[in-house]
Amino acid sequence: DIEKEGIKVKTIKITRKITPFSDLLTLFQLYVYFKKEKFDVVHTHTPKAALLGQLAAKLAGVPIIINTIHGLYFNRVTSPMKRRFLILLKKVAAKCSDLIFSQNKEDIGTLIKVKMANPEKIKYLGNGVDIEKFNSQRFSKDFIISKKKEIGLPEDFTIIGIVGRLVEEKGYIDLFLAFKKVLDTFPKTMLLVVGPEEPEKKDALSKDIVKDYGIENNVIFLGERADVDELYSLMDIFVLPSHREGFPRTVIEAMASKRPIIASNIRGCREAIDNGENGILFPAHDFKKLCDAIIFLLENPKIAENMAADARKKAEREFNEEFVFNRIKEKYESLIRKKGKR
Repeated sequence: DIEKEGIKVKTIKITRKITPFSDLLTLFQLYVYFKKEKFDVVHTHTPKAALLGQLAAKLAGVPIIINTIHGLYFNRVTSPMKRRFLILLKKVAAKCSDLIFSQNKEDIGTLIKVKMANPEKIKYLGNGVDIEKFNSQRFSKDFIISKKKEIGLPEDFTIIGIVGRLVEEKGYIDLFLAFKKVLDTFPKTMLLVVGPEEPEKKDALSKDIVKDYGIENNVIFLGERADVDELYSLMDIFVLPSHREGFPRTVIEAMASKRPIIASNIRGCREAIDNGENGILFPAHDFKKLCDAIIFLLENPKIAENMAADARKKAEREFNEEFVFNRIKEKYESLIRKKGKR
C-alpha cells in the first residue's frame, strides 16, 4: 500500500525480543543504510525499532532524529531491575534524538519524572483518525443489514464489538467472563471480535477459548480486517477492556464512529474518555464492573445514544488526524530550519 503511493520501502528485519546477535546485525544494517541514503530526518516508532533506529541514525550522522512514543513498556514491568534497565536503554536512545513525541499526555509526566530527557525535548503529539472515514452517517440502514448478513450476525441481535489483537493484554478474558453474565440477562446479544491471532506472543489466545466460557454460539471472530470503519457501524456498544495502552486508536475510531464506549480506566483510555460523559471507564481486570457497564448501556439506550453523540463531538474537536499531521509538519520544518537543511 505504501509503495503504491510512490514511496520507497526498505525492509530491515527487527526482532521483537532481545536477541543480541540479531540486534547488532540490525543496528549495523540500519547504520549502513542511513549512511548510504544520507537522510535529513529519521523518525522512529515502537520500542525496539526506536532504540536501534536512533542509535544507528546518530552513528550515521543523520542531522535530525525524532522518536514517537506510543506507550511506555517499562510501566508493564514488575521487576525493579528490569524496569531500571529498560529506562536506561530509553535514556541512551533519547540522547540521540532532537525531539521526542508522546502520543499520551500522561506519559509526558512519567518521562520527565524518570528523567528520560530534557523536558524541552519532549512534546505532545496526540493521536487521530480520519474523521470522515470513521463516520457512521456514511452507512445506510440497508447497508448495515446487508453487512450483518454477510458476516453472519443476526439482524435482531444487539452487537457488542471489540477491535484488538487476540492476546490477554487486551482484556479478552475479562470480556468473556463479563459477556457470559450479560447473556443471562440479554440472550439476544452477539460479541463481534475483530483482530488477528498472534501465536508468537506469550499471552496469545486461541479462538477456541470461548468454549471454556460456554459463549461460543454468541461470538464471531473476524480476524484482521481492512473494512473496520464499516464494522464499527454494526456495533451497538464498543468495548476495550485492555490492561495497557499508549493511546488506543480503536477507542478514537469508535468515538469518531459515534459508538457508545466502555473502556478500562488506564492511561490512554482515560485521555480519550470522560467517564459518564462520552463513555464509561471501569477498573481494569474487573469483569464484574465491565458486565455492569454493558448491562447499564443496554438498559439505558438513550444514555448510550447521548454518550455516543458526545464521543463523536470530542473526536471532531480533538482527534482529527489532521491535527497530528500538522504538529509533525510544524516540528519537522522547525528542526529543518534550525539545522540549516533548507
